[in-house]
Amino acid sequence: MAVPKRKTSHARKNKRRSNVWKLEAPALVKCPQCGAYKTPHRVCHTCGFYNGREVIKKDI
Repeated sequence: MAVPKRKTSHARKNKRRSNVWKLEAPALVKCPQCGAYKTPHRVCHTCGFYNGREVIKKDI
């Protein structure tokens, strides 16, 4: 059986796993109602519209 001769250091282990914890930028789309950027499939915080309907009453 093959057995490692030395213990894998924390730095070496974390270097190997560096791509596991990589963060992705959040997806943003333009609101068709007001043009502000928002996350997809969420109510627009600026105008309160979602899917062409007013969900939250906002004074623009």
